[in-house]
Amino acid sequence: MPRALRWLLLVCAMAMALACAHAQTAMLKTLLPESTVIGGGTFRWFGLKLYDARLWADARSFSSAQWSSVPLALELTYARTLVGTRIADASVDEMKKLGMANATQQRAWLDAMKQLFPDVAEGTQLTGLYAPGQPTRFFRDGEPIGEIADPEFGRAFFSIWLHPKTSAPKLRAALLGKS
Repeated sequence: MPRALRWLLLVCAMAMALACAHAQTAMLKTLLPESTVIGGGTFRWFGLKLYDARLWADARSFSSAQWSSVPLALELTYARTLVGTRIADASVDEMKKLGMANATQQRAWLDAMKQLFPDVAEGTQLTGLYAPGQPTRFFRDGEPIGEIADPEFGRAFFSIWLHPKTSAPKLRAALLGKS
């Protein structure tokens, strides 16, 4: 491939990535107008980078001890290809470890997530939007992909990252702006 064409493709790819990031930020600012990034970090599994995460909320009302009492968003930008059903399985496994919900709820949530969560590739952004007592809404690259109506789901799902007993304490600290 000629050098000029490679350079042009690189510039186009960078422009598209910036446009997607801008669209994602605009979407979050529309849904959570007072939100800012509280913190962010990287999740690794056995040394492999899976995703970068950022937590959005209104910093004036956000408290790490009372995170489930305010609207917030968690944005994950994937670093590799993952199957959506595996993301759902891993999510329920983490909820079980934290003792979130009963077996019937966990099964229902797993079924809902398997229907909702798409396969992802490097650069894909999935965002979950939490509001106390409301359905949890999900977005892929800034576009809505669906919601899980059970209001108890949101607290359980976001606990994967924000609960004090999360299996990823370093990422939790980074998301809460404490690292």
